[in-house]
Amino acid sequence: MLLLSIVPTLLFYFLDFKWLAIPWVPVALLGTATAFISGFKNTQTYNRMWEARQIYGSIINSSRAFGIMVKDFVRTDNETETAIIHQTIIYRHFAWLTALRFQLREVKSWENVKTKSYNKEYLQYYKVPEWESNLNDELKNFLNDKELNYILSTKNRATQLIAKQSETIKKLNQQGTISDYNYVALSNQLKDLYDQQGKCERIKNFPYPRQFSSINIYFTNLFCILLPLGFIGEFSKIIEKSGEHIIWLTIPFSVILGWVFLVLEQIGESTENPFEGNANDIPITQISRSIEIDLREMLGETDLPTPIQPQNNIVL
Repeated sequence: MLLLSIVPTLLFYFLDFKWLAIPWVPVALLGTATAFISGFKNTQTYNRMWEARQIYGSIINSSRAFGIMVKDFVRTDNETETAIIHQTIIYRHFAWLTALRFQLREVKSWENVKTKSYNKEYLQYYKVPEWESNLNDELKNFLNDKELNYILSTKNRATQLIAKQSETIKKLNQQGTISDYNYVALSNQLKDLYDQQGKCERIKNFPYPRQFSSINIYFTNLFCILLPLGFIGEFSKIIEKSGEHIIWLTIPFSVILGWVFLVLEQIGESTENPFEGNANDIPITQISRSIEIDLREMLGETDLPTPIQPQNNIVL
């Protein structure tokens, strides 16, 4: 904006390029259209981010409810056997949380965390856990070897893990370990987890429509180019009336107003994809760890993983 402001102002003042001074009306009309489209984009991208946070809020609640239901509904005459079943099912839920967050952190072609310079510069201040670790190593902590090999051979690991949960509770119902009523309740809880996973996948796999994103960039750039010319036109009128040389005010006014629109554009762009690994992402890794700690305590475990702490005030 500084360059776009200085060049036409110098040409107008020193080389007498009077034709650079354009009426303010077309600039104002374009600015109005740009403000509308920028406001629309920021509203929609914020809604995508807020919906993603609400989804993970539902996953927290559903996970806690699932853990309580498993502990209370699954009962056998042997306490050791009961504890093993509880641990198997709840650990498989940890595996689902892990597989889901790894799927959501996969880089898509339309995401910009690794392509835009103003996003890449922040990668030195934090690390994306899913990019630093391996899914195989993470799942080893929760699944036996046979189940691990099967899950890793599938395309949608999170989906198949819930399918395994359903298969397990079906067998427990057939054995009489879970009553029919409790079996239905647990099945509904798995369905709810499927619903939340599907909502996450919808946001992850369907970007903010490119036509709206592109037109916002075009409008903003065009407005920023014409903005100094409109200010030159306005300030040149004041010079004619008062004789004062205030044409240089074009530069600070253009920089400030152009900065506002450019920042709005960048804010909208950095909010489009709430699972891409951006500094402003939904902290799905921290949320998953919190759920794991809660459910491990339900199992009576005392050797708990440490909560994930922010790095440079950034938490994922």
